Amino acid sequence: MDGVIITPLKEIAHDKGNIFHALKKSDNGYLGFGEAYFSSIKSGAIKGWKKHNEMTLNLIVPIGEVEFVLYNKGKFEQFILSPRNYCRLTIPPNIWVAFRGLAPFDSMLLNIANIEHNPSESEACELNDIPYVWRP
Repeated sequence: MDGVIITPLKEIAHDKGNIFHALKKSDNGYLGFGEAYFSSIKSGAIKGWKKHNEMTLNLIVPIGEVEFVLYNKGKFEQFILSPRNYCRLTIPPNIWVAFRGLAPFDSMLLNIANIEHNPSESEACELNDIPYVWRP
């Protein structure tokens, strides 16, 4: 999909705890800083569909495993992020997104957004409103 970027990220091993890179202002996909927040998702739960009209998302999963499904103009793309597949998924405005927890425990994602949250700039719909078949 146009504007979607998947960026491999560095994990630096350290004997007292690893360091997980997230985003630098020199990175492709960085469009400024509005806010950062963490969101958890339970195993097997699905959140979405949501479409931002202005916000660019920069999604990272440092704990667990999360499947992201993007939908735009009749096409779907799927990405699975986790510490084993440590990447940043950049999603520009006007793309529908839903996500599912795949780990057997709660997963955690970080969104570094280019603008502050504004409930009037996004749209949401029910899971069955977009015809995606979630694989078991």
